[in-house]
Amino acid sequence: MSETIQDNKFVELTYEVIDKKSGDVLSTVEFPLSYVHGTNHVLNRQVTDDLQGRAQGDVIEVAIDGNAIYGARDENLVFTDSIDNVPEEYREVGTIILMESENGERKEFIVTRMDDKTLTVDGNNPLCGRDLIFRLKILSVRDATPEEIEAGTRVIDGPDIDTDRIVPI
Repeated sequence: MSETIQDNKFVELTYEVIDKKSGDVLSTVEFPLSYVHGTNHVLNRQVTDDLQGRAQGDVIEVAIDGNAIYGARDENLVFTDSIDNVPEEYREVGTIILMESENGERKEFIVTRMDDKTLTVDGNNPLCGRDLIFRLKILSVRDATPEEIEAGTRVIDGPDIDTDRIVPI
């Protein structure tokens, strides 16, 4: 009998994010994500609740409101400017531009539209404002070691990683 996901179990999985309306795959995470169930909050609570009791090989789909994870869309974060005011290296849809405000706050913007005269950037997370489906494939489930329980994830020799800075899904 295979082990099921419950607190203090080490879990490895992959996932993809699907736009519920169009069915398009928006993002794919093929490199396994690992965590200790019940101790690490890298995954959204709704996702971990739905993983509870599942086993290796299971594939589940979790419907998520993108606003609940990524915040509501803010049209004040969308700017259109003359293309002549934009450096050549930023003139491609999909380019990420790191901008800094007058008080030193940094924010990423994505070039979303461009024509012969204008270029538009958007500072909203591309997943906000969408109804999403997270399709997760559970690769393995096992007892976590005491070190993994303390860390909330796999413990390997190497550089320290600040898990408080990991962006949750």
